[in-house]
Amino acid sequence: MTDPDAGEMDSSNPTNRLIHEVSPYLQQHAHNPVDWYPWGEEAFLRARAEAKPIFLSIGYSTCHWCHVMEKESFSDREVANLLNAHFICIKVDREERPDVDQLYMDAAIALTGSGGWPLNVVLTPDLHPFFAVTYLPKETRMGMPGLLEVLPRLAEFWEEKREKALLSAGQLARAIAADRNARPGDRLRKDAADRVVQDLLLKHDSLNGGFGPAPKFPMPHLHLFLLRYWRWTGSKRALGMTEKTLLSMARGGIYDHLGGGFHRYSTDARWLVPHFEKMLYDQALAAMAFTEAWLATGNQEYWEVASGCLDYGCSRLKAPGGGFFSAEDADSEGVEGKYYLWTRDEIASLLDPEDARVAFLVFPVSRTGNYPDPHTGRYTGENVLHRTHSEHEAARILSLSPGEVRARIERIKTTLLGAREMRTRPFCDEKILADWNGLAIAALAIGGRASGRWVYLDAAEKAASFVLSRMRMDDGGLYHRFRDGSAGIPGLSADYAAMVWGLLELSVATRDPRHLESALLLEDYHDSHFWDNRSGGYFTSPVSATDLFARKKEFADGAIPSPNSVSFCNLVRLGLLTGEERYSRRADALSRLYSPLVENGPASCGLFMAGFTLSRGPATRVVVTGKETDPAFLAMNEFLDHHYLPFTIPVSLEHGKDEDLFFRLAPSLAPHRFAGESAVAHVCTRSSCAPPAFSVEDLSKRLG
Repeated sequence: MTDPDAGEMDSSNPTNRLIHEVSPYLQQHAHNPVDWYPWGEEAFLRARAEAKPIFLSIGYSTCHWCHVMEKESFSDREVANLLNAHFICIKVDREERPDVDQLYMDAAIALTGSGGWPLNVVLTPDLHPFFAVTYLPKETRMGMPGLLEVLPRLAEFWEEKREKALLSAGQLARAIAADRNARPGDRLRKDAADRVVQDLLLKHDSLNGGFGPAPKFPMPHLHLFLLRYWRWTGSKRALGMTEKTLLSMARGGIYDHLGGGFHRYSTDARWLVPHFEKMLYDQALAAMAFTEAWLATGNQEYWEVASGCLDYGCSRLKAPGGGFFSAEDADSEGVEGKYYLWTRDEIASLLDPEDARVAFLVFPVSRTGNYPDPHTGRYTGENVLHRTHSEHEAARILSLSPGEVRARIERIKTTLLGAREMRTRPFCDEKILADWNGLAIAALAIGGRASGRWVYLDAAEKAASFVLSRMRMDDGGLYHRFRDGSAGIPGLSADYAAMVWGLLELSVATRDPRHLESALLLEDYHDSHFWDNRSGGYFTSPVSATDLFARKKEFADGAIPSPNSVSFCNLVRLGLLTGEERYSRRADALSRLYSPLVENGPASCGLFMAGFTLSRGPATRVVVTGKETDPAFLAMNEFLDHHYLPFTIPVSLEHGKDEDLFFRLAPSLAPHRFAGESAVAHVCTRSSCAPPAFSVEDLSKRLG
């Protein structure tokens, strides 16, 4: 492969322009015979100069089917010759450019009715899409057309019916661009939350937990809403949906019972057989939901799962310097799930007979196996570990004490984990993303505050320091990605929304107003660079983004909450905390954009609805002032930390320490300045303040 713009290339070891990229996903394709370009002006100019269509392929480094397509098609000379002859080929890491991914995923759904990764889209030289498909094999098989058949047809279509391609692509691009401006609806009434719960009840799988059929993705933000709705209304059905789903996930194969953390999704309805990649955002969101469920119900099993997610992130995804890496792969040694699967004989060989008896009850495995080969569907004798009995149930069945069962389970897990560590670990994507780190900071702060484990708060503070010091632009904005010692890609709306969320949680957990100050600075930047002053809402990309045919807004929550949902929650909290009307007004404007979506797709508004319960529910601000040496001051703060109080905005003002900074950031706190010798808690609703509380007992009564 030769190209005058590509520089010297060794024909015996062909490389392409991706060799210079920092993205692990792009580097995984750097030695393909395909003449790949990264997303950018160089590729666009060549497409226009040669009047060629663009073959845009989007994926991510831990995606199993992306690996399959790279190996069987993009590494194949015959496929590469077709691509190089007829197309300008561009590779995009969706985690580096989620705005590009979202734009062309919308196009794929419009063209085909579905989407997924790898996402392959054919564009005009003006970047308008006219064809889209996900995974395709090299050759036609099992009713699925192959690239060797599809690519010549696309090239022929472009040569012979170019005007038709340009016309249809232009129409689709205009439709997608027009759709970016959601029209505000009426102000949502309180019963909007009731309608969302009713929709979730219709979708809820009462047998297995979760919502809808397989495949099932963890949707922790739905449970953050359902828990708040339960606390607001007393709805046992809302709590029941959350408990059923969280327990099913916790005991299913989607959770890693040895190393902690959740896999990306379950391929079946029972949460048994996962797609094995592990994403940082899944650990963060799950940890939040399970921590809050633990506080709400007192069920220790929820905290064990939450801490498992946090411990996994801190042990396996922690980067030098404090940030968090993005993900671990589904594959090892080229085989999906190989690192995680077990045969019955293998487990039996590692454990003594009594431990094996406990293991086979608590983690049931069979000689046939419960894991079907993803290509043939046949059972291979390999098993995904899952749980069917709690420790108390196992103790009763085995006639052992719960303490004995717990000790044996811990010994079993330690033994199996040690054996698993001898295997080849899945690849770790060492990109550090600002938005996913923001979610991790929030989760660590929530978990550390609830449990009193300062190791989590320390990890959160170090991650926040990393992003704020090493991922900043000269104008104070954020970069989206950091890897190999350098930051790049101007931040997206999600980066600001998630980092503000993380810093707000960290400020509450550590009682350090400097985190609040950082959150306010980022929120101001976000507002000035992403807010649509005409229609409201936050654009996904900054004003400076000129490489997209449309600037989109994201409202619907998927596996990750949308930046507008996160921002709504942030704005509501900032309005209640600071008393600044500008935050409350912006939150109200944003909520009106959600009104049509709540009507038409209520299940896609989980995190927004969590914020809605705070904006319309019984919100209170509690300001605790006193001296650190006062037992009452410490006790009231501990009460706020260790109870489920989703409608409480807590502020702790330690006399003589950073009070003035708090008052400068939130002038409405000034009336609560410490004025005596005893600790006091001021409990205020939107319209009035209760008499001061001087003890935990008084505070508990004020909060109902």
